[in-house]
Amino acid sequence: MDDDSRQQRPGPAGGSGRRHVDLSPEQLVTLAHPIRSRLLSALRTGGPATASVLALRLGTNSGTTSYHLRRLAEVGLIEDAPEHGDGRDRWWRPAQESHSFSAQNHPGDADAVAASDWLHEHYLRLSHRRAEDWAEQRREWPAPWRSAATMSDWALHLTPEQLTAMNVEIDAVIERWRGGTDPGDPAAERVAVILYDFPEPDLRA
Repeated sequence: MDDDSRQQRPGPAGGSGRRHVDLSPEQLVTLAHPIRSRLLSALRTGGPATASVLALRLGTNSGTTSYHLRRLAEVGLIEDAPEHGDGRDRWWRPAQESHSFSAQNHPGDADAVAASDWLHEHYLRLSHRRAEDWAEQRREWPAPWRSAATMSDWALHLTPEQLTAMNVEIDAVIERWRGGTDPGDPAAERVAVILYDFPEPDLRA
């Protein structure tokens, strides 16, 4: 990730049909909150849920959870899931599968820039934690999974334009695999693909 950051977490139940959103300043500021970012991720990974279910999953209380869910709904990041439940509980689902954001898109909005910085650092910490969890648990997985999962790094000499073009190509490959697999395959697991590419400041002349 750099200042143009993307989070892609497809939810099993989907949403309103919109796959991706570039966050507006209002959405950025709303999402830059530890509980709200966790709620959106939980809905994308776990599917539609009520405030009570999410409170149990996240270790919060249902009143606080309900408040933050309404804030996410106000800016169009989540929506009602009327096909679930019996009318007594309000069910929520993600309105999109993924989002991206860039501080460069809002140079005159100090709140949006601060929110972008917070989200960038938040997702970076989460990515590190997920990789560390895999490193600790990998010996518990079957050999084919241990062999298939990789961690690689390369040193390339690129211009900003070339780096952008490379990332577009990588995105296209990921999108192809997202749409070409069977989520019901019993041999399949959900796989995290995390990409960082950035200039190395300590090597700059």
